[in-house]
Amino acid sequence: MGGEIGVRTVRVRVTGRVQGVGYRYWTEEEARDLALSGWVRNRRDGSVEALFSGAAGSVAEMLRRCHEGPAGAAVASVQVLEEGGDPQDGFQVRATV
Repeated sequence: MGGEIGVRTVRVRVTGRVQGVGYRYWTEEEARDLALSGWVRNRRDGSVEALFSGAAGSVAEMLRRCHEGPAGAAVASVQVLEEGGDPQDGFQVRATV
């Protein structure tokens, strides 16, 4: 994506019908497509939590995609928290917390 300056890291929590529809694996595929690092996991409250790190424009695109999700998902909200710290190495699906 052109024009991005620097690295952006965000933590997101996605609510709605986002578990049992392949949301984590869809997120992993989309993040890798955008060359983002980070992780994604289910939470026991029914939400999906993720950390995305990479080029600012790519992170913005991933946030846009999170509002849609995979087929079968019904996203109610995407909460975004800007994070500091070092970028992650690669992208992984983590265990439920």
